[in-house]
Amino acid sequence: MGLIVQKFGGTSVADSEKIKNVAKAVIKEKLNGNDVIVVVSAMGHTTDNLVKLAFEITNKPSEREMDMLLSTGEQISMSLLAMAINELGYKAISLTGLQVGIKTENCHMCARILDIETTRVKKHLSEGNIVIIAGFQGVCEDNEITTLGRGGSDTTAVALACAFKADRCDIYSDVEGVYTADPRVIKTAQKLDVISYEEMLELARVGANVLHPRSVETAKPYRMPMRVRSSFKLDDLGTLIIGVDEMELNKPVTGLACDSSQIRIVICDIEDKPGNAAKLFNLLASQNLSVDMIIQSYARNSKNTNDIAFTITKSDVEKFNALKDDINKILNASNIYIDEDIVKVSIVGAGMIDRPGIAAKMFDILAKEKINIKMISTSEIKISCLVEKQYSEAAAKALCTAFNLDGAKIADVKGDLPV
Repeated sequence: MGLIVQKFGGTSVADSEKIKNVAKAVIKEKLNGNDVIVVVSAMGHTTDNLVKLAFEITNKPSEREMDMLLSTGEQISMSLLAMAINELGYKAISLTGLQVGIKTENCHMCARILDIETTRVKKHLSEGNIVIIAGFQGVCEDNEITTLGRGGSDTTAVALACAFKADRCDIYSDVEGVYTADPRVIKTAQKLDVISYEEMLELARVGANVLHPRSVETAKPYRMPMRVRSSFKLDDLGTLIIGVDEMELNKPVTGLACDSSQIRIVICDIEDKPGNAAKLFNLLASQNLSVDMIIQSYARNSKNTNDIAFTITKSDVEKFNALKDDINKILNASNIYIDEDIVKVSIVGAGMIDRPGIAAKMFDILAKEKINIKMISTSEIKISCLVEKQYSEAAAKALCTAFNLDGAKIADVKGDLPV
């Protein structure tokens, strides 16, 4: 007998009929001879509706009360799913993050999981129960309810799989797997049978909204196999996520993503001296502002000053605006420029390592499309370019064609895969 962790997203449990279908999928895994732990998200748009209600009450709801409010969405889903499984004649019990003992950092809205108690869940499994756990939530050392940030149920599922040494973690949603590009934009994008943790993590970070990045970060060191599957096509095995060492890399680029959730900020004419960049980014970090791409360059009008450009998410723009006076006071900048009309286009592939010419080819393709690049960032397996939003689709299509992401299957795998 094995142990499988399943996670079902909000679209999978959006109404009572879909919850009944999920119950059948869970029971099917149980009938395969496995113990089953299920993690659920809130139903449909429940979280969005709860946020809307909060802001109808106040423009500045406290983060503690937001966690108390938003954690209720998953509790509704878990209870209804347990009822649906019981109705079909199988034993199921639902538990909150607090009841399980999912220990998190002592912060609200974006806490990280530190530890998971296993005693209670193991007891319920030994009694033949399917254990259903509310995703997205935990409890900190002060016994306060915390949440993991949007998409955090993916991370809950993977963390549980690692804590219980599960055979596999299946992430079910309304997509059939991981594609080489967004199939809504690139109609001929290909579904990948397999992708590495490294590639999936980079794609998640640069805008492929398939998995929460921290879920992949959690799976990688434990070598926990993951599958991204459709809750509406249960016989489709979707995309398997495993280590890069277990893959044959036939092409340098595995996938492409476009991220329109970022804005570019330019701090102009900062005095060119040691410590100014540290002051700026320490100030941003003090307000939990996460920065992505960063460029420092000499200003055009003076040899003694620099411009510093970076990107943050649009959801953090109000936090940034609240810091503008402090930034000017500390750095005496001549201007702070905010550009919202941008999109980050990225190509990702473990096959890029030690293969020259990939960046040159990407830049050449964008140049031929007359698309200007505003910022560039790279890693061993990723190249990202910031371009004007109006060119997002043209850039995606041109790069997909150039790197054959709308063609044949990209990667084969050594040996047998977990099923």
